[in-house]
Formats: sequence, structure tokens, C-alpha cells
Amino acid sequence: MVSTFLAHDLLWGMSPGQLPSDAPGWAVESLRAGQPVVVRRALSAPGQVAVGVRGRLREQRYATLMAVESVQRCVSPEALCHVSTDRDLPALRALDQLRPVLDECGWTWGVSGSAGFELASGIRALHEGSDLDLILRTPQPMERSRAQAWVKILDSAVCPVDMQLQTPFGAVALREWAGAAHRVLLKNASAACLVADPWQPQEQVA
Repeated sequence: MVSTFLAHDLLWGMSPGQLPSDAPGWAVESLRAGQPVVVRRALSAPGQVAVGVRGRLREQRYATLMAVESVQRCVSPEALCHVSTDRDLPALRALDQLRPVLDECGWTWGVSGSAGFELASGIRALHEGSDLDLILRTPQPMERSRAQAWVKILDSAVCPVDMQLQTPFGAVALREWAGAAHRVLLKNASAACLVADPWQPQEQVA
């Protein structure tokens, strides 16, 4: 079975027994409680997908592999754009504030990070100081001037907002692409490298 899952997708179905024997106890408890795991950017063997297990603390993140055949449910970041919640927190208020602009931007967007995890699972992962993490699927190049305009929009929100641009070749931070550096960091499953154009990294000259 070929994995078609993308970074930031949330997957259900991994059991504690699938963890390595040296996995931390909190990771075992997270899976025992039925929590989803998040797809991460890393190479994996056929029939497996690279995932991360979340704990209750920020530093509790455990990288491992999940059998594709174990996946029972998948929720993508873009499926969470209009999920409602009764919780009143800055990150969720920022999402409400930015949603109309994002819906009309012409790109496919989604919610990742702690906000995405909570909206998808119902498990409380956000707190008063949480940032809002967003992704923007950008199959076509985004001009740097437009990226700079997006930064201004995000900075008007009621909490810090981070956005990743998902290009066909990997992900780049919006704020980095909007900056003055000639080269930016592009992350994909096999590496992280500095490129002049995240949409044409193959033209990068060493």
C-alpha cells in the first residue's frame, strides 16, 4: 500500500504496541488514550509513514513510523478550516479573524499545529499563549511582495501566527520568503536546503 499522506495530516489507528520498546512512557499513554499522530517530513520504507506522537508538554514530541495499513482515519489541515469549538482562546479568535481573508485568497489553506490537533481530536492542546499555525498550499509561485502583504495581514491577528507555504518541492516559512534574504530554507522529506526559489529548487546553484 502506497502512502499518500502529507505532512501535518493527522492519523488515527496507531497502537502503543507499534512503538519501539524504548519509546517514552508519555508516548505510550498518548496512543493508549486514542490520540492521533501527525505526519512528519521524513523518508520511510514502503508501507510505512513517518509520524510524530504528541505529549501534553511542548517538549514531548516523539518521532516514529506507523504502518500504513493501521491507519483508520485521516484528517488533513484543510479539513479543519471551518471546524467550530466553544473554547475561547487567542489562537482560535485569530482563526476566526483570519478565516474570511483566507477563504477568499485563492489558495487552499489549512490549520496545523496545536490548533489543528485540538480541532481535529477534541483533545485540549491550546492555551492562552499558543500561536496559530497555518499552511497555504501554493502549487504556483507566490511573489515576495504578496508574501509581505500576507505577513501584514497575519500580524493584525490577536495572537502570533505562523504560516508555511507548501510548494510542490517542500515547505518554506512565509515570513522567511517575505524577508530580504536571497536564499530561504526549503524543507522536504529528504532534506532541508537553502534555495533562491522554493518553486524551482532544481535550478539552485551551489
